[in-house]
Amino acid sequence: MRRQYPPLVAESLLEEEREPVRPRPDARRSGRARGGGPIAPPAGAEPEIESLLDGDPDPARRAPGAGGILVAAIALVLGAALVGLSVFALHHADPQQGPGAAAPAPYAAASQAAPPAEAVEHDAEAITALPDPGWARETASRTGIPERGLLAYAGAALQLAREQPGCGLGWNTLAGIGWVESHHGTIDGGVVDQDGYARPGIVGVPLDGDGVAHIPDSDGGEFDGDPVHDRAVGPMQFIPATWALYGADGNGDGMRDPQQIDDAALAAARYLCEVGQDLSVEQNWLAAIGAYNAPVEYAIEVSTAATHYADLAG
Repeated sequence: MRRQYPPLVAESLLEEEREPVRPRPDARRSGRARGGGPIAPPAGAEPEIESLLDGDPDPARRAPGAGGILVAAIALVLGAALVGLSVFALHHADPQQGPGAAAPAPYAAASQAAPPAEAVEHDAEAITALPDPGWARETASRTGIPERGLLAYAGAALQLAREQPGCGLGWNTLAGIGWVESHHGTIDGGVVDQDGYARPGIVGVPLDGDGVAHIPDSDGGEFDGDPVHDRAVGPMQFIPATWALYGADGNGDGMRDPQQIDDAALAAARYLCEVGQDLSVEQNWLAAIGAYNAPVEYAIEVSTAATHYADLAG
């Protein structure tokens, strides 16, 4: 059965002449993160992923086009070769400027696994107990990712390695999303405290159809404070309707809070693995990222950030 993609992916990737739904350009300047976030798959959707490519699978032999045509979009996102200055920029970008400073050709980022802690109970309630703490300290120093956020990303990836070993989700993919969505919860001067909560809470723009998707309120304003339209919330920018389906308890406190980075990272990990199944396959990785946030530019930003972090981590 053909995969029924979530609405944003169907509009921007599978219809050749449609412009992708884009976040409002003033989202960050307004003090709120971008209004994207994962969209819940429709009821009854099959979990398998079909290839998004038709014809010649080699992106280097696919002619570029204009106007957002599917062939050009997929060729860009799945192009595996980095050349000239792009390679230099990726491997030598200043980490203080963030991974988005580099502009290489986009591609599906390879996953990097975090080493597990030596002695951890198999049923540990908090995902932050799963990564090796020494690795987390060293990698946080090398990459510039706040250690609290890195523990959440790595812990979520390790938890999914237990739950769904065939997924192949790397901590760096989650870190790439966390960077693009909210700068790891630090957007506009915010912080993630030692308990993992975004302070202040992160709330995106209203999804009212004005340059963004149109998503009516689904939670009575419980998570986003908006009783009219949904807004993406938390460091991983979940839409309330999707959080209702995928919300997770990553810190073992019995609560599911999208503003808590362990909860949000674990929910994002499960979402990506459900959509992508095996993220070591390029088109599956792309489909999972596209389900999270549809514009092709988003996949470019995430793949650039994820690869940048993996390179810095060594």
